[in-house]
Amino acid sequence: MSQGLGKDKNVEFLSLVNTPDLETMLAQVAKNLTMGKGFTLATLNLDHIVKLSHDPVFEKAYQAHDLVVADGNPIVWLRGVMGQSVKLVPGANLVVPLAKVAAEANVPVAFVGAAAETLDVAGQRLESQFPSLDVRVKIAPTFGFNPTGDEAQQVAQELRDNDIRLCFLALGAPKQEVFAHFASEIAPRCGFVSIGAGLDFIAGTQRRAPAWVRKLALEWLWRMLSNPIRLAKRYGACFLILPGLYLSARRAKMQ
Repeated sequence: MSQGLGKDKNVEFLSLVNTPDLETMLAQVAKNLTMGKGFTLATLNLDHIVKLSHDPVFEKAYQAHDLVVADGNPIVWLRGVMGQSVKLVPGANLVVPLAKVAAEANVPVAFVGAAAETLDVAGQRLESQFPSLDVRVKIAPTFGFNPTGDEAQQVAQELRDNDIRLCFLALGAPKQEVFAHFASEIAPRCGFVSIGAGLDFIAGTQRRAPAWVRKLALEWLWRMLSNPIRLAKRYGACFLILPGLYLSARRAKMQ
């Protein structure tokens, strides 16, 4: 990135997406698992950019991630405005294909986050789908989990002691990305993947928008209507930053 573009935080955040599509990401994960090399994987969306703008700890963790995909049609569109094509890779869609990769590589897997019942059901369903999958560790952290505190240290050590090679993080942003960055230093052979509500969708404890809604790029509206009190403010903040992101993306293309 040129020095001029680097001064524009919007462009810097949009440029965090360094993996263009699902196929490229899966190939890199498979390669890392074969080599015994850890990694961190995040899924950028507008809510993350809002948080990145105000949270230096979150920004530092995100900047250190090895793989970042575009989780959200606005990110795909804005990167297109910049003249840099990427494809949509929703975080909720990552669990099954990555579980398949882990099963084929015969490496142990962990779940961290969500509720204990969710982890159990999701583990049973994935192991039924992929009989060679080894979900070896399931950890539902305590309420108020500090992603860099004593409990985080203990969780990371348990992952290392069990030689976990792929860990699905269902802690929500920014905790899951901050924990991934923190834990990767303690368990360097482990790949950390932030998947938000992905395990809840597998277990059925949360209902995902129907396929036709996702096809129309209206999953955000489905989610907001399902919980307007919690999500209206979040999506409002996302809409407010769109004009500035668009202008930055346009300027980046012209330079």
